[in-house]
Parts: sequence; structure tokens; C-alpha cells
Amino acid sequence: MSVTVRVPAKVNVQLAVGAARPDGFHDLANVFLAVGLYDEVTVTPADELRVTCAGPDAGQVPLDGTNLAARAALALAGRHGIEPAVHIHIAKDIPVAGGMAGGSADGAGALLACDTLWGTASSQAELLDICAELGSDVPFSLLGGAALGTGRGEQLTALDVGGAFHWVFAMADRGLSTPAVFREFDRLAEGRAIPEPVACPDLLDALAKGDPDLLAAGVSNDLQPAALSLFPELADTLAVGRAAGALTALVSGSGPTTAFLVRDSGSAERVARALRVSGTCRTVRTAVGPVPGATVL
Repeated sequence: MSVTVRVPAKVNVQLAVGAARPDGFHDLANVFLAVGLYDEVTVTPADELRVTCAGPDAGQVPLDGTNLAARAALALAGRHGIEPAVHIHIAKDIPVAGGMAGGSADGAGALLACDTLWGTASSQAELLDICAELGSDVPFSLLGGAALGTGRGEQLTALDVGGAFHWVFAMADRGLSTPAVFREFDRLAEGRAIPEPVACPDLLDALAKGDPDLLAAGVSNDLQPAALSLFPELADTLAVGRAAGALTALVSGSGPTTAFLVRDSGSAERVARALRVSGTCRTVRTAVGPVPGATVL
């Protein structure tokens, strides 16, 4: 017997970052959109907890207790007095260390899969509570769709979306550490006042209307200068996508994946072709959002 859960990647259409808090985190206004790039997490009864992974960049995925999928299984088992004797296999398709919440997706996927396998029948509130313990992006990976994340990103408010948005994603030839990007954000911000992060009303309106032109005018990422400081070559990738007709271009989350909002599927293919031949990125993918969160197959 096994259970497989499919879980999507995310793009941040707005990432407003506040000053560092005493606990080291930052308050955020984080507008998430789940997009159709997926990992699949399969759990099977085993003699002990173990994690395996296959797919692009699988060699970069930790297979020990630091893996969010393993931590999710341990957390759920601990709450219900269950031995976490399960084999977790991750079929990887979301970029690793790419700013698209691939690790968080695996945590949410493993949590839902183990809950289903073990019949623990956890409420959504309990699952979201465990997700928040695991990491700031994990709750959204469970829910999907579109949401505003506040606090450190884990406090979610679902958002209405009036249509599908087409995206192109360019994967870089190396990863970026999220903690390193936040440290660089703090360094760049030293000595200046940082406003409280708030969601942009025009951007939320654009999502509700399903209008890509309005959305393009409102997207923003406060971590982008820090990501470009650590990985300057990303500016070339962004320039190629804009020149090819993208409505807007930005670093996805903490990077280094770059995201390009386009008007339709035809535009997506044109931008993707330009990026593939540019030599500025490793691989290119197209996807549409929003899509549902973690789903048992």
C-alpha cells in the first residue's frame, strides 16, 4: 500500500519584506500563486523512516532528517504516537534551491500523504499548524491557489483569482541559499528605515480580475536586489525575457529562478524559445497558475 500526493511550485507575485525581527525572521506581505510545476511524494510502509529522491537535481536534495518531507513525517507521527516507519520517495520536478518552494512542497506533500496512509484524519487546521512549524512557505504548499501570507509568510488569507496567468520560468545553473539572500537584504538595508510590509491593493485587484497587464504593473520582490547582488548574471536572464516580450520579469522569491509573466500560451512559447537560446540559463519551463495545492492522486 502506498499514497502519492502531487504538490505544486509557487511564484511570489509580491514579496514585501520588513526589517529583521528579534527572532531573526522578517515580517512579510507575501502574495503567493501556485503554478503547474509539480513534485510527487509517495509514502510506503517500511521498517524505518527513509527518504529517496529522483528527477532533475535530485543529487542536491538532502536525504537525512533535515529534509522537510522527513521532518513532516516525524512531526505528524509525534503528534499521534505513531512510529514514523515509512519510505518517502520524492519525484522531483520543481527546481531545487530555486526560490519556488520545492522543499516546502515536499514537506506539505509528505504530511498529507502520511496523514492519508496512517489514517490519522487530521483537520486542515492541524495540518496547517504542523506546516507552519516546518517552514514559512509550507502552509501555502498545502493550500495552493493564491493567498496572502503575513507574519513570516505562514499566516494565510486565500485570495480570489479571476483567470489563469501564464508564466515562463528560467532555471539558473546554480542555486541560492534563502538565508544568504535574507542576510544580503539586511546588509543592503543597513542604515535606512524599512517600511512595514503591506500587500499592494492594485495587485490584489489585478489577481481578482484575472488581468495580466494589471498584474504585470504591480508585481514586486524586495529580495530581488539582494539576489542580484549575490548572483549578478540573473540580470542578463531578466533582460532576455523582457526583450522577448514578457509583460514583466522578476526573480522568484529568493531566487535564482527568474519568472516572466506573459499574456498567453503563444507568448509563453516565444519567451521560452528566446531564453533557451540565450545561454543565460540552464533550463526553461512554462506553467499556468493558479493551481490547487497538495492533492492525493
